Amino acid sequence: MNKKTVKLGLSSKHIHITKEDCNTLFGVGYELNRFKWMGQPGQFATVEKVDIIGPKGTLKGVRIIGPVRPECQLEISVSDTYKLGIDAIIKDSGDIEGTPGFTIVGPKGEVVKEKGAIVAARHVHLSTEEGREYGLSDGELVSVLIPGKRSIILNNCTVRVGDSHKKEMHIDVEEGNAAGAKNDQLGIILSQDDVINGDMVEVFFKSFE
Repeated sequence: MNKKTVKLGLSSKHIHITKEDCNTLFGVGYELNRFKWMGQPGQFATVEKVDIIGPKGTLKGVRIIGPVRPECQLEISVSDTYKLGIDAIIKDSGDIEGTPGFTIVGPKGEVVKEKGAIVAARHVHLSTEEGREYGLSDGELVSVLIPGKRSIILNNCTVRVGDSHKKEMHIDVEEGNAAGAKNDQLGIILSQDDVINGDMVEVFFKSFE
């Protein structure tokens, strides 16, 4: 098997906010401060955190991912949805139609959102060149093998290809914990032939030979 490896990035709960949200939560003209750069070009975790309130509970200290975006989006785990008391709706990032709302609380104010809470669908980022190298196109679904003592094959992973992307697979912490995975560990992208026709035991044991 010609291995197509991808670095894993485990994602904990976070939120993307708009400029208007930022003005309300932190004060007019406030600029978010970078805590650290993220794996995707131009994205950064901020120093600033907010609280998220749902019908049944609160998530405290949710970190913001900058820069600001045109739409607000809260990305949480299934367990987080139980704490908030909202439905766990698995969606691709950017698709927030029909998703639950919530309230964001910052030091200067709060914002009520009618929609925007998702459990992000697992996905693989590839640059245009990397997509060409791997023979994968934007929107394609693949499976990814995460090796280890708790090895697991994750199906229905959406491929996102573009010039602003960098090779990295995003899964949430719960998915990572199920596989005993860690940040920067390598996964193996499998073709449909590997999954449907291949002997997966053989694929696993030969994957890193």
